[in-house]
Amino acid sequence: MMSFSVRLTALEQAQQLLISRNNERQMPGNGIFDRYRYPVLTAAHAPLEWRYDLHPASNPYLMERYGVNGVFNAGAIRWNNKYVLMARVESVDRKSFFALAESDNGIDGFRFREYPVMIPETEDPDTNVYDMRLVQHEDGYVYGLFCTERKDPAAATYDQSAAIAACGIVRSEDLERWERLPDLETPSPQQRNVVLHPEFVQGKYAFYTRPQDGFISAGTGGGIGFGLCDDITCAVIAAEKIMDPKIYHTVYELKNGLGPAPLKTPQGWLHLAHGVRNTAAGLRYVLYLFMTDLEDLTRVIHKPAGYFMAPEGEERVGDVSNVLFCNGWIAAEDGKVFIYYASSDTRMHVATSTIGQLVDYVVNTPADGLRSAATVSTVCSIIDRNKKRQEYK
Repeated sequence: MMSFSVRLTALEQAQQLLISRNNERQMPGNGIFDRYRYPVLTAAHAPLEWRYDLHPASNPYLMERYGVNGVFNAGAIRWNNKYVLMARVESVDRKSFFALAESDNGIDGFRFREYPVMIPETEDPDTNVYDMRLVQHEDGYVYGLFCTERKDPAAATYDQSAAIAACGIVRSEDLERWERLPDLETPSPQQRNVVLHPEFVQGKYAFYTRPQDGFISAGTGGGIGFGLCDDITCAVIAAEKIMDPKIYHTVYELKNGLGPAPLKTPQGWLHLAHGVRNTAAGLRYVLYLFMTDLEDLTRVIHKPAGYFMAPEGEERVGDVSNVLFCNGWIAAEDGKVFIYYASSDTRMHVATSTIGQLVDYVVNTPADGLRSAATVSTVCSIIDRNKKRQEYK
């Protein structure tokens, strides 16, 4: 049997090699974004001090005392010249918590801070928290909006899965201390994937919502909604307007929700969302982009057909397979965009693009014609355009 000290040295060396590993851009890509070879965060990135009792007297076999199952669905922000991810860390007990990891270049070298993030509880404690969206708001605070889950008090005794999802809200001025605000109230019985708009709208706080009837099923409430509230310290949305509905036989026919807060461009607000459809193999989550008007935030002005990004290769395998999810991206001052996405509820990845590429994709990619004949017409028009190009040579 390996001695305590030898085993500890081996664990430390393996983690250091993992964290210091250089990431590699995968070429040639599709011209819209670039993937990278390695995930940026995994369960193995979790500090040894979180998972192991490092005292030989109380843990002579150096067993993992509190395992980490996955690291995924991270909010993202640029802070103090660092690329910072607020990751969802799921321990083996199925409880999720938040932890901040930082990198100098946004591509590799992500290292968790010493302690997880301390999120204060409300009078009605959260059973589980997850999927934080980080937003630097023009009011000066950094806000974190997340899903808070509690058991449904109306559920039958035999039903241990019925739950109620709501939007929790915290804010901070330094990413160290977090103030818990009351949960968001909306007309919907359940809320997931709520995102705060980074600017005031008509002097109010603006939210993108995802109203749904049940904990899992969107039901009649499917689609990305929009609503305003006067006071975020007691956030109440009186009315929600669906701005991007679910549509039959699309990649977002079952349900859809916004990812991170939108990016402001001269052409409009650039949105990244996830769409869900059902298949014989289960639910499939993909990412898609659309753009809304700079003045009327609920008016979609451009929306390419289909998905922007879907799981590929090893991304398709994990705790909840065939899933891509994104709730964090960072636009650098030079126009480069870092897209932090999770695969299959297991690990975090990065893809890079630019504002110019993403705007070109959204504005100039054909929209969904919603019929097979329309798809054929689109493909034929591209072929014809390319034939003309050959004729001009």
